[in-house]
Amino acid sequence: MFTIDFEPIGRRGSFSPDVSLLECAHKSGIELVSICGGAGTCERCKIQVIEGQASELTEVEQVSLSFMEIQKGYRLACQAFPRDNIKLFVPPESLTAPGRTQVEGMEVHAEVDPPVCGVEIDLHPPTPESPLDDSATLWNALATRGHKPGKIDLALLQQLPQMLRQYHRRIAAALKSDEVVGISSSGTHWLGLAVDLGTTKIAGYLIDMESGLTLASTGILNPQISCGDDIISRIDYANRSEENRSRLQLILIEALNNLITNLCAMIGAQTSAVIETVVVGNTVMHHLLMGLPVRQLGTSPYVPVTTQALEIKASDLGLQIAPGAYIHTLPIIAGYVGADHTAMLLATRLPDFNGAGLAIDIGTNTEICLNYNGKLTSVSCASGPAFEGAHIRFGMRAAPGAIEHVRITGDQVEFQTIGREHPSGICGSGLVDAIAQLRIRGILERSGKFAAHPRVRRKEQQTEFLLADRGELEPITISQQDVREVQLAKAAIRAGIQVLVKSAGISESDLDQVILAGAFGTYIDVRSALDIGMLPALPVERFKQVGNAAGTGARLALISIKERLFAQDIARKVGYLELAKVPGFSRTFTNATFLE
Repeated sequence: MFTIDFEPIGRRGSFSPDVSLLECAHKSGIELVSICGGAGTCERCKIQVIEGQASELTEVEQVSLSFMEIQKGYRLACQAFPRDNIKLFVPPESLTAPGRTQVEGMEVHAEVDPPVCGVEIDLHPPTPESPLDDSATLWNALATRGHKPGKIDLALLQQLPQMLRQYHRRIAAALKSDEVVGISSSGTHWLGLAVDLGTTKIAGYLIDMESGLTLASTGILNPQISCGDDIISRIDYANRSEENRSRLQLILIEALNNLITNLCAMIGAQTSAVIETVVVGNTVMHHLLMGLPVRQLGTSPYVPVTTQALEIKASDLGLQIAPGAYIHTLPIIAGYVGADHTAMLLATRLPDFNGAGLAIDIGTNTEICLNYNGKLTSVSCASGPAFEGAHIRFGMRAAPGAIEHVRITGDQVEFQTIGREHPSGICGSGLVDAIAQLRIRGILERSGKFAAHPRVRRKEQQTEFLLADRGELEPITISQQDVREVQLAKAAIRAGIQVLVKSAGISESDLDQVILAGAFGTYIDVRSALDIGMLPALPVERFKQVGNAAGTGARLALISIKERLFAQDIARKVGYLELAKVPGFSRTFTNATFLE
């Protein structure tokens, strides 16, 4: 066993020589970025060996790391194994550090009609003459308030005697239909939790179940990133072993429990006051959370285990809220169109739109829905993680130090970073800005090829544009390969739009409104997206950026039975179009790669 010391984090542990440094980090609670799931292809899990000896450089590392990096002791954590006690330096960019998460979304009015209600009751104590059992006493008291006898969750029943006596028989009960799902002290404000479970980010909302008001909200990175940055890599990771699939679920549950604890702490509430949870996410995230197999989602025809809305005991998954609370998931539409898409449509009210309306939730997997005269059709576009910084030489997520806006004048570059910090990389919105500016200034040709310019240079058999000089640090550049990655990502989105529009027998100019949802859809400069041809060439005023619409939809479903029924109706009505089966799609995609 060797001791691995992680600096500057200050954690250490003992590991055998057959455990990679990536896995050593994971087992030490240090989540390194591993977009490829440890396959050695993403080059993002870089660490520096300060002291000690690691295994010999692999061929992958010899290709991926520069000569200078090798000289300084840099390694890919997934490729290196301990051969001695080792002290490591973990660069900030190698960590799944907190980034900017999009929590805010549009406000949609809905009548509060929660599936769980609270009841204040006083219970009579048992007497020798009437030694009524505790559960019967509870139901007798509830009967006086108009509730018929039902059932009590076993975990709650186990706690019932202590609770009744602790609260001196003056209690607040939470009922879901005919089941008691929570018991607390009199005056308790029952809470609900809405979660948008994204591939990259998780947004959580703590809701007052009586008023429907959002009391607290926050966002975190999905810690599964350490096992793969996109859903395909996570499917692959899960399929390697049952242990891996279980790990992906446990990672999520731990993250959600921490999220709940933090949200409740914001308002000084107990986690046991949370009596209902609604979770939305894409189909893979949904399956991983529920512990469902995902192998069939990785091969055609990409069939989910179930598309139905689910009601699952929170305790069955290890969620630490009220003992009898349930998790409700909205219905799934298709293998790659999940409950988050249903929630987005619910929030935007696109199904009620008259005319031609388009809703786009941009992410590693982009979902697009067209409503044309009441007919709903959706597609899923494999836009990839480029807009999250993956496969981009200096790409990073929207975290402090990320370049988020770019303007080019002559041979001068102006940029803005998140938090106004020293530039450490470029995020999706900055990348789109940069490509648009390069195209507008004639530095990029329509094909995406660089033209001659004072900032365009050739380095290591790669053409690149010097974006930001950082003194002693390596300058931030945009390479020809980076441009290609953006072209592929934007082409996936634009081709999806074009196919949907064509299938409806209309043109892009007929679109009355285009809704942009999600974090990237919120922060992107619409004009820049238009300049590179990612979005239809429409007047800017036809575009509407709505923030986290999936999170809004989850909140609506949390507080209203009517909204849940509406969501189920939406899922039944949406037609799904498989892009790969559309005649001529390959040509449509290829044409969409050009920078218009």
